Amino acid sequence: MHFTGRTWRPPYEADSCIIELTSGCTYHKCHFCSLYRDESFHLTSLEKFEQDLDEIKQHQPNARRIFVTGANPFAISYEKLKPYVLTVRDYLIKCQTIAMFASIRDIKNKEVWQLKKLRAMGVNGLSIGTESGDDDTLLIANKGYTSQDIVEQCQKLDEAGIEYYFVYMTGLSGKGGGYRNAVNSARLFNQLNPYFISIDSLTLFPNTILYQMEKGGHFIPAGEKERLQELQVFIKNLQIRIHLFANSKSNFYPLLAYLPKERDSIVAEIQYVINTFTEEEMQKYRDDLKAL
Repeated sequence: MHFTGRTWRPPYEADSCIIELTSGCTYHKCHFCSLYRDESFHLTSLEKFEQDLDEIKQHQPNARRIFVTGANPFAISYEKLKPYVLTVRDYLIKCQTIAMFASIRDIKNKEVWQLKKLRAMGVNGLSIGTESGDDDTLLIANKGYTSQDIVEQCQKLDEAGIEYYFVYMTGLSGKGGGYRNAVNSARLFNQLNPYFISIDSLTLFPNTILYQMEKGGHFIPAGEKERLQELQVFIKNLQIRIHLFANSKSNFYPLLAYLPKERDSIVAEIQYVINTFTEEEMQKYRDDLKAL
């Protein structure tokens, strides 16, 4: 298999076949991220892609889902992406889904008819690192799009029938901003149809802009209990039926819930964590994280 640079996939893609489509990121400007900062964006040649598909066929000929790697492979134009997607079926005849990371920016370069074509070819399951639906927080993160962009582009995915997943990041708005971020993000997500929402919590690593801003006194991180309170507010304001996964390594305490059915119980469980653990215990956990 051909893999270059950093290879990363979401926890929920653990059972998917992994194959490289791109390496690096097209953007490199999110203030909290350093994952692909030293890697230039590169599209794998169709020849290498086919060689990897052939290898997968030898070991997992009945694979039903593949996850193509790269920070945002969906940035590739429709015309460039099409031959790769069509080639998958030549090798994996039972493959039903081709999933990948995507940014809101990557959807803009595709018309609804193109998205519908990609969906018919098997593209489904876009992991979108929205991080927030609040414009002030999106500016802090330097995501390169607005809350209105999120609505407009995800409505295109809804029309095309492409399943997508959101990431929400607690603590991203800094000290004192969590309530605003939670309310505005939930209000925006309520307008859309994400299949589930994955919760991360901001962890500042060296070589990121936010880390440098924090050291310079220009960004004050939210406390750990404040982040949990933000998550409570977010959950209380979500009005859609949604699976919520707050079980990534960045979360001090793993939480899973299906809303609205388990809303009261998960809010109470978060309150239990707030009441049981000290700020110092939770901060030590954050400080000891060396990677996600």
